[in-house]
Amino acid sequence: MSNYSTSASNRNSQAVLDSALPKSYYQDDQQTKFMHLQAEIDSLLQQLQSLKQPKPVSADVDAENN
Repeated sequence: MSNYSTSASNRNSQAVLDSALPKSYYQDDQQTKFMHLQAEIDSLLQQLQSLKQPKPVSADVDAENN
């Protein structure tokens, strides 16, 4: 019985450690490139979302139309 509980306890401890520490599936240089690409994607997505937002009509545009 103690072997089973010890084994279960070890697995639970390992699961806690695994969830607390982020894993790196890439080598350092690949991880750095990936992070740079991810930041660039986030920036481009933010730019795209700002372009999709309706632009407020300014008084200057109304004055030109009259």
